[in-house]
Order: sequence, then C-alpha cells, then structure tokens
Amino acid sequence: MRLATWNVNSVKARLPRLLDWLADKEPDIVCLQETKCPADGFPAREVAALGYATAAHGDGRWNGVAVLSRVGLEDVSPGFPGEPGFDSAKGTVTVTPEPRAVGATCGGLRVWSIYAPNGRTLDSPHYTYKLAWFAAFGEAVRAELRAGRAVVACGDFNVAPTDADVWDPAVFAGSTHVTPAERQALAELRALGLRDVVPTPMKGPHPFTYWDYRAGMFHKDMGMRIDLVYAAAGVADRVRSAYVDREARKGKGPSDHAPVVVDLD
Repeated sequence: MRLATWNVNSVKARLPRLLDWLADKEPDIVCLQETKCPADGFPAREVAALGYATAAHGDGRWNGVAVLSRVGLEDVSPGFPGEPGFDSAKGTVTVTPEPRAVGATCGGLRVWSIYAPNGRTLDSPHYTYKLAWFAAFGEAVRAELRAGRAVVACGDFNVAPTDADVWDPAVFAGSTHVTPAERQALAELRALGLRDVVPTPMKGPHPFTYWDYRAGMFHKDMGMRIDLVYAAAGVADRVRSAYVDREARKGKGPSDHAPVVVDLD
C-alpha cells in the first residue's frame, strides 16, 4: 500500500500537476492540504477518472483538506470532536472550527489529513489557537487509538520537530514552527503511541518538505520539514520506505511543498 501527503497550495491551481502525479506515482491513499476550495467544488470527477474516491472538507476561502482513496473510503469525519476555530474579527479562539482536518477509513487505516494552524507570531492569538488546536487533536487521536484504530495522521503540521528540520535554526529563533510549546505538542502526539515516519531526503542530508518561493530557496535546499506522517506503532512497523518527492516541487507553477510518499507492507 502506498500512502502520500501533499500540501498542494490550491488544488485548482495545481490540478494538472496533481493528476499527472497521481497517474505516475499511483498512491493508494493521498492526504491533501490547503485545497482552498469548497467541498462541493473539489475536482472529484477528475480524480475519480483515476480510480479515487474523495472525502473533501473546505469552505472555499482558505485552508481545506481532502483524502483520496482507491482502497475504500468509509466513516468520513469532517473535523474532529472538540476542534476549536478562530474568529478573525475578534481575534479569539472559538468553538466553530475551520476546515483543517478530515478523517476517513481507507484499506484498514484510519487516516487523517490535517492542516495545522500556522501560528503567525508568538504574541498573536493565532499562536494560542494553534496550541489549542493541537491539544484537541491529541484528544481525538487518543480516543481513536483506544478504540483500536490503526491511526495515521498526515499533513502540514506547521511545526519542525527538531532543529535538524530547519535549514538554519538561528534564522527561526523567536519565531513560530520551532518553539518548545509547538514541539511539545508533537511530543505529546508521539507519547500517545504515534511514530514520526521520517522520509529519506532526495537531496542533501535533510528531508525537507517545504521551501519558500523566494528565488534560490529550493535550489539551495533552504527548507523545513513540516509535512509529517505520524503513524500508530502497528502501521509504522509496516513501513518499507518513505521519501520526499522533490521532483514534484520542480518545474513551472509548483506548490511550495513537496509530497511525502510512504510504502507499507
């Protein structure tokens, strides 16, 4: 079974690339983030022509997530219990969630495609929201693991797990994505029984998955590893290989993220 996750940074803008990539790599399950389209506007017909069923969750403005599967798609969950949201007008955390998570059962795996809040700056209410979001997601994962589900959380976590996961730690000092509180949120997910499936880098020593669009950042490999696959132990034990598909980041009009591809026995 081949599982992949990719922040496509607008599924409509990236649709030709996505379709070509699906046809070439033939993943069985794909988690997409930043689809930036409403659920009923997702190009489900186009991916269905390649054999994929779709579970999409989006409101058409920002964010948006989806799961594509050709090994079954059941028990779809747009969001998770207790998921918080953010009121931009008031600058406060709310109980109305944004479209940042969708779960589905595919081929025996309980797969979550997640797009965690960015956090913006350490003094921003968005940072408070980010930590609250991770806490709530952890509780949802805990419940699913207790129910015996083979959980895999894939997506753009917007956190680099260690200093080795950013091209220059000094550049990120005092910024989000690398703070102790954010990394603790990841550590708490791992403490539940999830493992970080670290992909093989396809260039240099670091398996970065994101590079800013600014000239030279990608070619100089000045990136971050923020697109993660966190798998329950029983799933992680089945991993045969995992890699960052840098080729998908090249060429005209790419996303600023590269897919992570995981092959399971």
